[in-house]
Amino acid sequence: QVQLVESGGGLVQPGGSLRLSCAASRSIFAINAMGWYRQAPGKQRELVAAITSGGSTNYADSVKGRFTISRDNAKNAVYLQMNSLKPEDTAVYYCNVDLRSSWYKSNSVYWGQGTQVTVSS
Repeated sequence: QVQLVESGGGLVQPGGSLRLSCAASRSIFAINAMGWYRQAPGKQRELVAAITSGGSTNYADSVKGRFTISRDNAKNAVYLQMNSLKPEDTAVYYCNVDLRSSWYKSNSVYWGQGTQVTVSS
């Protein structure tokens, strides 16, 4: 069974930066799209950023120009560099990966366990 392991969350002051990481627990046959979602208390989970297998990216309007998503296919990992953080960025962040774990399996979507990001002075 594939697991996605996240790291990098924490407490940061407004204007600060954090880098989130998410990596698969074992080798993967093929990885398609990868992304980051977040969920604030009392709100629905929302897409923050996504990156395709070809490297195309898209971002939520609220984070454009501040967040950068990237991937390392050799490490089966996806990253989210978050700069100029604001209190409204406070949420639990989840990575989301569409992958095919083995050649004989179909594509499935996996979620990370979530990592808390708190932006506060």
